[in-house]
Amino acid sequence: MRLRDRVGLNIQGLRRAKKLSQEELAHRSKIHQTYLSGVETGKRNPSLLVLERLAKALDVDPEELFRRRRRRAGGAAES
Repeated sequence: MRLRDRVGLNIQGLRRAKKLSQEELAHRSKIHQTYLSGVETGKRNPSLLVLERLAKALDVDPEELFRRRRRRAGGAAES
């Protein structure tokens, strides 16, 4: 898996776990919602500044955005 894809899926998972919409996370991160969508789907390559803003808005350490998630028996990623 490409790092860009992993980061996007981690952001999406953290956002959903905190019950935030893309619109709300984008607002908190001061980025556009369509840009966030591209980051979550691995289509955009976010800068370190954007990743730092996203981590702060999600209230996580930036390393959480890069962490490799283990797979559960059912195939779903585990946090």
